[in-house]
Amino acid sequence: MNRYVTRGSVGVSIFAVSAAVAAVLATQTENSAIAKAAGCPDVDVSFARGTNDSPGLGDVGKAFTDELTDRLSGRSVDIYAVNYPASFDWVRAGDGANDMSSHVQEVARNCPNTQFVLGGFSQGAAVVDVLFGKNGTGLTFNNPLPADLEKRVAAIVLIGNPKNWQVAGMNLDLSIRDDQRSKIIDICNPAGGGFDVPTGARLDAACRRRPGGRCSCR
Repeated sequence: MNRYVTRGSVGVSIFAVSAAVAAVLATQTENSAIAKAAGCPDVDVSFARGTNDSPGLGDVGKAFTDELTDRLSGRSVDIYAVNYPASFDWVRAGDGANDMSSHVQEVARNCPNTQFVLGGFSQGAAVVDVLFGKNGTGLTFNNPLPADLEKRVAAIVLIGNPKNWQVAGMNLDLSIRDDQRSKIIDICNPAGGGFDVPTGARLDAACRRRPGGRCSCR
C-alpha cells in the first residue's frame, strides 16, 4: 500500500496523525500472527526535536505524539525523545540519526512485534532524512538500520522538513530513499502561509507558536 503523502496548510495536525494511525494499523494487521512479547509496546514512536528546542520532544513533537497516542487508544505506545544536540551545528544531525537507529535496534531485539513510527520537526526531520536518505555522508552518521528493521517502520513523519539543506563543502542528498517513500507523511506549509486548522488541534497550535507562526519546509 502506498502511503506517500504530502500536506500543505489545511487540517495539518488531523491529517498527519490520521495518516500515521492508518499506517500503523495497516502494518499491524499484516503482522497480526506474530506473538507479542511480554512488556513490549505495540508501537514505539521516536521523535527528534527542532533546532534550539529544549532537550526532550520539543513542543511540536509533544503535540504530535500526544495526538497520535490518543488516536491509538487500545494499543500500547512508547515515546522516545531522540538524544542529540539540536544546535545550530547542523552537521550534528548525524548524531541524532545514530541515536534514533540505536534506539530502534535495541527495542527491536527484545520486541519482535513492535512497529515503529519515526519522526522529527525541522532539524529533527533532517535527522530522519539522514537515517533514510540517499547520501548523508559527512554528517557524523555511521549507524544505519538493518534492512529487516526498516520493514518494521510503519510511518516516517517529517514536519517542516529541510530536505534541501546543504553544508558548505558537502554534496548531501537528504531525499528519502525510493524504497522507503511509501511510508512518508510530509507535513509543512509554504513560507508565508498560515495554517487553517480545526480549533484546538494540538499540533497546529504548537506550529503557530513557532517563529512566523508556521512549520515551514525549506
